[in-house]
Amino acid sequence: MPVQLLSPTGMAQPVPYHHVAIGTGTRQVHVAGQVGSAAADGSPLAPDDLAGQVADALRNTATGLAGAGATFADVVRLTVYVARWRPERMGEFLAGVEAVAAELGLPSPMPPASLIGVDVLYQPEVLVEIEATAVLP
Repeated sequence: MPVQLLSPTGMAQPVPYHHVAIGTGTRQVHVAGQVGSAAADGSPLAPDDLAGQVADALRNTATGLAGAGATFADVVRLTVYVARWRPERMGEFLAGVEAVAAELGLPSPMPPASLIGVDVLYQPEVLVEIEATAVLP
């Protein structure tokens, strides 16, 4: 397996992601920021629903990974941008992750991840954008 995920002793616990990913493959896969929109027309599927947009953005990320022959098991890094972020929205965010975890084979805990709050993404109704980096043999 080209990806090993771990959270060494002494790092914050528990968190919904691993702190460290070790990639030993030779091919890198970079999936551009995916949002919670329909693949065909780009319109948001859940314009006022953070959990719904997170779930849809993860589905779109999985589609991008699959196009390169990868899955979430190959991911070494996720970067998540959330518009108008407030810490009290973490429950909503995690509900979106949990809604698709089994469907998409998301590891638990997730690969190393950063959640970055921003004022606005490329359209005001877009609440979340997810980038992924994977390593393949």
